[in-house]
Amino acid sequence: MLISPCYGGIAGDSLTLGNMTSLTHSRSLVSGDVLVVGVSPHADGAPTHRARGKLGRWISDSIERLGFDAGKDSVSTIPAPSWSGYRTVVLVGVSTGEPSTSAIRYAAGTACRSLSGDVVIHIPTKNTADATAVAEGALLGATKTMTRKSSDSAPLITSITVVSGSVPNVGLIRPGVDAVEIVRDLVTEAPNVLSPDELARRVVDLAKGENLTVEVLDEKALERGGYGGIVGVGAGSSRPPRLVVVRYAPKGAQRHVALIGKGITFDTGGLSLKPANSMIGMKYDMTGAATVFAVTRALAQLSAPIAVTAWLCIAENMPSGTAVRPNDVLTIRGGKTVEITNTDAEGRVVLADGLVAASEEKPDYIIDVATLTGAARVALGDRIAGAMGDTALTSVITGAAGAVGEEAWAMPLPDYLLPIIASEVADIANAKVGNTAGGMLIGGVFLREFVGLDDTGKRIPWAHLDIAGPANNGSAPYGYTPKGATGTMVRTLIATVQRLAVAPRNTR
Repeated sequence: MLISPCYGGIAGDSLTLGNMTSLTHSRSLVSGDVLVVGVSPHADGAPTHRARGKLGRWISDSIERLGFDAGKDSVSTIPAPSWSGYRTVVLVGVSTGEPSTSAIRYAAGTACRSLSGDVVIHIPTKNTADATAVAEGALLGATKTMTRKSSDSAPLITSITVVSGSVPNVGLIRPGVDAVEIVRDLVTEAPNVLSPDELARRVVDLAKGENLTVEVLDEKALERGGYGGIVGVGAGSSRPPRLVVVRYAPKGAQRHVALIGKGITFDTGGLSLKPANSMIGMKYDMTGAATVFAVTRALAQLSAPIAVTAWLCIAENMPSGTAVRPNDVLTIRGGKTVEITNTDAEGRVVLADGLVAASEEKPDYIIDVATLTGAARVALGDRIAGAMGDTALTSVITGAAGAVGEEAWAMPLPDYLLPIIASEVADIANAKVGNTAGGMLIGGVFLREFVGLDDTGKRIPWAHLDIAGPANNGSAPYGYTPKGATGTMVRTLIATVQRLAVAPRNTR
């Protein structure tokens, strides 16, 4: 572990992974507290399942009596017969059509969100990929997000047994599940606890024992390094900013990807103060930083054959006598200047420093992740991330998202948007106050200006993920997604980097 010698402050609570649910496999039903049975449509449209024998006949009768269908999100919990060996039987709809791997994963998560004890899952599978999806969905659904309640009686699943003719690849999915849990817990933590320094400490703690090196730059080191964006955004807080650099460098790696994450531990809007109702939930504004760290940690655990560097740009955006003002000009690392026209458009300013610093190392790919704009939520809703940047790279991301059951949609970055954020006194402005058109895209256009060039003089392949919509689920839980912090795009980015490790060199 490499830790900056100027790293200091008051230690907070450490973070340990709570999802220690054991997962096993069986080719036939075993005893347990809860039996989950997947119900899918037969060729004639009637709901069907694969349980056999006396218990299978009882389940078929129950489906008929209940009028249970096989639709998505359909769940019914019924007391199990005394002779079955189970306390409860849970029927879960797998799909209204031919069950896909994503539908199977989703159904397993739907069933496991509110169960406890030893759970046996019997959902129809055709191959190892399906069995692995059942295991992944079940573990994601079983994960319980941290809480600071004085008394927490949330039900916990102690073990999961996947009943399938194929053996699930637990080693393939466990690092990703743990990474999702890390993000959910870090994002859920109270902002009075999770200062920039405390977030840095937890990253250092969670990196211990992994094949990672961590460097933490405090406010003095940031000033010396010319990180004017991070320093400027954090200037209004009594809790100074940090830049955390996490490196995974496997021997013999031929590719290198840089992941940059927005880490605003709380966003008041600064002097461009948010209204009260818009400030609730702004602890989620460090989701990007949590995501890039968790993804890097998971890739190290998976021994991915590609080097990964995560840049966590961390600050707290507060109003005070020392806060940055509208019309102030900040100098980003590398010398480009930014006029601050809206202090509530701070995420792109801290990311600019990270993009420049990452570009200096000339990685093969750069991906930044941020809860950047409310406009992304307006455009794409609460479940879809916006992917912008180079076409080939965004295609890899959206393809990976579809494969793991998440949603990302490619968005354009037209050049004609750049003049909107022109400045008379600086190289660029961070926003156009009063402009309501294309806010998500303008954020991406701003960021693109800070992506550096490769050795051939071309811009390094780059993509921007705006996860402002799906990072927080403010509605009812669904599938393996809980209410609150979701951990969205973690598994997508793990799959993306794995694909980039073997992608042709001209992926642009």
